[in-house]
Amino acid sequence: MKITLLLHNAYAIGGTIRTTFNLAAALADRHDVEIVSMMRHREVPRFTVDPRVRLVPLVDTRVGSEDMADPRFGEPARDFPLAEKRHHQYSRLVDVRAAEFLRTTDADVLIGTRPGINVYLARFGPRRALRIAQEHLRHDAHSKRLRTELARHYRTLDALVTTTEADAAVYRARMPLPGVRVLAVPNIVPAPAGPASSGTSKVIAAAGRLVRGKRFDLLIEAFSAVAAKHPDWRLRIHGGGAERAQLQGLIDGLGLADRAVLTGPRSPIEAEFAKASIVASASDAESFGMTLVEAMRCGVPVVSTNCPLGPAEIIHDGRDGLLVPPGDGRALAGGLLDLIEDPTRRREMAEAALKSSRRYDPEPIAERYQLLFQELCSTRTGRAWQRALGRGRARARNLLRRALRRRG
Repeated sequence: MKITLLLHNAYAIGGTIRTTFNLAAALADRHDVEIVSMMRHREVPRFTVDPRVRLVPLVDTRVGSEDMADPRFGEPARDFPLAEKRHHQYSRLVDVRAAEFLRTTDADVLIGTRPGINVYLARFGPRRALRIAQEHLRHDAHSKRLRTELARHYRTLDALVTTTEADAAVYRARMPLPGVRVLAVPNIVPAPAGPASSGTSKVIAAAGRLVRGKRFDLLIEAFSAVAAKHPDWRLRIHGGGAERAQLQGLIDGLGLADRAVLTGPRSPIEAEFAKASIVASASDAESFGMTLVEAMRCGVPVVSTNCPLGPAEIIHDGRDGLLVPPGDGRALAGGLLDLIEDPTRRREMAEAALKSSRRYDPEPIAERYQLLFQELCSTRTGRAWQRALGRGRARARNLLRRALRRRG
């Protein structure tokens, strides 16, 4: 079976890119796999691509490339949805290349990895292939306008895969998709190559984009309370982003310049987590929570906000990590202090975290996709009837609404 995964930019850094590379490698044990990147901005990807997996870029955005001289490169995209957050990065040339690729591909399975690409898949992907939309963002993270457009296109697909059970439930309740299998499959997070944390360092680590929703400001404030009681502990925040200057100002203003450090991006992040004894996350929302699992794979317990949607499905509170209320700096500081001041409990949680993280091994998750492919193939006819029945009911409802308006 030939499987094609469609990415926004396989040459960049990001959780979706990393987990797509992981899934591609796991599926390559049984299938012919390729990754198609809508864009390419550098010579080689930042993450390592499994040698069995082909990487196919569609549009070269590097300065001086032939694609940049194409007039369509300067025209705004028309097929990529305007309400999608990445629309400004898309051009008419990407529209055309994506449509050409999808219309001519011989893939048996096509998997999109972000909303706009899933719209490409719905509009141009061959009906003979299984067409699967992955959602790496939460349903509620999309604007109402985008959700309306996605509902129209997602109804034509075979499956919609979210990263959490909670998000799958939201899609089932708020975006009815007759004939479309809606299910959750978590991201693959392989075991790191290096050794696990010894748990002896006096380091709290955190990682992610330095943006408002990750609430590194809350973490820094919580750490100031920790540092007041345990001045020998350090906080290391790994990542880059728009909030760096503001966060550095907060660190300096709290007098933490010698104890809290913004290190910039680090890859692979596991090497940094293995140097820590605790990993913290203060996010307001997480569609999954890759860094939580990456920390657990290093044998490090996590103190995380119990934000929607991922942390509660990853962390078993009190057993392999701690969950605290979102936006509550005092509770976050309390969770960190609990583990700092109880080394025995911290060590037990670290062992439980390492064991629990094996849920995200490549083999069982690849097997879940294998079973999904088989199910979708065997239920094509039944799902087509469900889709047709859903369209009929929608038409009937629209006719009834029009009739009621005329009477009114």
